[in-house]
Amino acid sequence: MIEAGQIYKYSFTFTQQEVDEFARVTGDNNPLHLDAHYAANTPFKKPIIHGFLGGSVFSKILGTKFPGEGTVYLKQNMEFLRPMFVETPYEAILEVKEVEKEKNKALIQTNIIDVSAQKIVVRGEASVMNKEKIQ
Repeated sequence: MIEAGQIYKYSFTFTQQEVDEFARVTGDNNPLHLDAHYAANTPFKKPIIHGFLGGSVFSKILGTKFPGEGTVYLKQNMEFLRPMFVETPYEAILEVKEVEKEKNKALIQTNIIDVSAQKIVVRGEASVMNKEKIQ
């Protein structure tokens, strides 16, 4: 069972192959994500990961790890504060802010931290429902 104040952490990185696959699946082939020569002429100086690819880690965590199987993702807001890059270590940190036991719902703060810089790159909140794990 999850409770208010509970924290879950998950470490991850993305490869360029994963970025390329995300671009293929979504159709977002913006050269900012795929072309090093193009990206070199931007403020980022190298390709950046699609914001929604970075944020997709929350879906993985909520649906398979915390709270896990059976979770229904109801809502997510995200702010993309800093760019994310391939082969860079990140940590997703989820903190349960509120639990509505009678409705089997929870409000969870969702952040991604650049491990090296110790800065938040994505900040948001998710609302989820799970009849077995939120009671």
